[in-house]
Amino acid sequence: MINKTVSNADEAVKDITSNTVLMLGGFGLCGIPENCIKALLKKPLTGLTCISNNAGVDDFGIGLMLKQRMVKKMISSYVGENAEFERQLLSGELEVELIPQGTLAERTRAGGAGIPAFFTPAGVGTEVAEGKEMREFDGKLYILERWLKADFSLVKAWKGDTAGNLIFKGTARNFNPMMAAAGTVTIAEVEELVPAGELDPNQIHTPGIYVQRIFQGTAYEKRIEKRTVKS
Repeated sequence: MINKTVSNADEAVKDITSNTVLMLGGFGLCGIPENCIKALLKKPLTGLTCISNNAGVDDFGIGLMLKQRMVKKMISSYVGENAEFERQLLSGELEVELIPQGTLAERTRAGGAGIPAFFTPAGVGTEVAEGKEMREFDGKLYILERWLKADFSLVKAWKGDTAGNLIFKGTARNFNPMMAAAGTVTIAEVEELVPAGELDPNQIHTPGIYVQRIFQGTAYEKRIEKRTVKS
């Protein structure tokens, strides 16, 4: 099997340039490609289009990329915990496309599956439907939505092997597998990297054919996006 390992995050993202379209996996602050984001912060990047379920928080995840003015456009679903995102949006510095969460997931899955468009009822009668083709099926209106694809997909898995096969854990399985399939180049960082053949084939969530580079990450933080406790 082809060995797809690279030494670290810096090597993995070395050819990502300005004005690139990126997908970043994860759900909230769970399962996000922390090491890849830190490596991107070292580069003088601008004009990025980032496709992600959320935009991180002010001091973590994509929020750090927003602070460095690396992101031109965000395509996402939930952005409620990021004050810098809000400031850039209201000031007109950041272009934003907000998408219903299920539609974002399906547009990404369609990109990985080679399906250019599909119809969905989500968003009918709202701003989401403006300018989009609508059709009626069995007496119900549906919106035409196009696939999403990226130049690079950055994903984070619990375990992977040198051939790029990936296993995700818990909520980190949200968005990571479909984004891994929708990138021209997919870069995977994993908590544990094992030799090819050690993973149970029945447990693999993303086959290695979708992954071009893989490395073992370090120093993962266990962040909680919003903590609510009794006074």
